[in-house]
Amino acid sequence: MESASRKRSPSPPRETPKEWPELPEDERTGFLEEEGFAWFRLEKWHSVRIGDIFESRYQVLLKLGFGSVSTAWLCRDLQEHKYVTLKVYETGHRQALNENKVLQHLRVVGPHVCIVHEPLSLSLKDIRELADGALPESILKPVVSQILLAIDYLHSVAHVVHTDIQEGNVMLSVTDQSIFDDAVDEEWGEPMPRKTANDHVVHTSTPLDMPDDPGPPVIIDFGDAQFGPGPFIGEVMPDLYRAPEIILAIPWDEKIDIWALGLMIWDMFEGRHLFNKRLPSREASAGAHLARIISLLGPPPEDLLKKGGATAEFFDRDGVFKIQDQVMESSLGSEEQKLDGEEKVDFLAFLGKMLQWRPEDRFSARELMKDPWLRRQD
Repeated sequence: MESASRKRSPSPPRETPKEWPELPEDERTGFLEEEGFAWFRLEKWHSVRIGDIFESRYQVLLKLGFGSVSTAWLCRDLQEHKYVTLKVYETGHRQALNENKVLQHLRVVGPHVCIVHEPLSLSLKDIRELADGALPESILKPVVSQILLAIDYLHSVAHVVHTDIQEGNVMLSVTDQSIFDDAVDEEWGEPMPRKTANDHVVHTSTPLDMPDDPGPPVIIDFGDAQFGPGPFIGEVMPDLYRAPEIILAIPWDEKIDIWALGLMIWDMFEGRHLFNKRLPSREASAGAHLARIISLLGPPPEDLLKKGGATAEFFDRDGVFKIQDQVMESSLGSEEQKLDGEEKVDFLAFLGKMLQWRPEDRFSARELMKDPWLRRQD
């Protein structure tokens, strides 16, 4: 009873700045942030304004960013007196319902259109850009170790396949909330320009500073995740991160996350994509993607091809690749240029445990935690 009596009353909302700078007239005809997506439709994206209050509880303080189907906002929980992130989806989008379903499965409950979670700071993509395009081993190894812990929980305990492991979907947690205090004070003192059209407001995102003492990485964005016993079918994964079984139309499981993790580690360490050929459509680039896999890993096993519903599109009856002229002689070893000696051997062996044609040949997250390259401290 004593603790209940001492509970703080809800905070009053913060008074919104009376004036907000609008984009200059000559810039208003262009696209601002989420407006740049070809599928953007004004009537489907909720017009969130800084200062708005959702559910009589969450006051919007600044815009953190945007994605292909959602915007993210730093809010103050007026009841619990803490910062939260509010993710607002495009109206009716399937990813909103799917992410909510997966998060409920993971014991994190959110509404259908707006999802509330703890605020995070920078993504690994942001960190890599700050590090001139590539992460040194001293930073990469502990980050990968912590990501593997998270993936192991998803796969082994929750039986969730994320399907979209990439740099932008891994963010650092925050131990010192003062970075949010500073960002809010700056935004409300000198607001970023916004664009207003037909009473719809698009705010400019406020960049966050790198925290002095970041917490462990957190995997986000479960809009395309699946959970249950599997295997699953259907198109998932970003184009450049597609595992072989996705292109060949083979039922897939959690091992597609392991494939994607291997590519993400390469990208972060080498500072460039291992797969980088983009064609006008996902379908058009599928053959080029397979050609690149063959260039790096050699031809696919015959037993794998027999499982593929789309194998005949790319291979003849004898298992010969139909667009052989796109296969270039290469290997992971010849393309890795930053290491030498035993360190290079161990790094390539680590990647080789993830980048395998057969899903069953890829190591689990728990097995990868014991890898010599990851555990070596120089």
